[in-house]
Amino acid sequence: MLIASLTLFRHHVSAIATRWQTLVKLAGNPYRPELHYMRGPGPKWHAKHGNRRRDGRL
Repeated sequence: MLIASLTLFRHHVSAIATRWQTLVKLAGNPYRPELHYMRGPGPKWHAKHGNRRRDGRL
């Protein structure tokens, strides 16, 4: 009976530890996609197409 209780206790502690580790990994992830989205044509596009506007002005 005692061994079964300890096994069940270890299982619960292991599950809590796994969830905690997952939470810490997610919270510590430095990648923030909103900082890396494209904001418009880059320098290669401007070099290829020139810096003209739609109305023909520079």
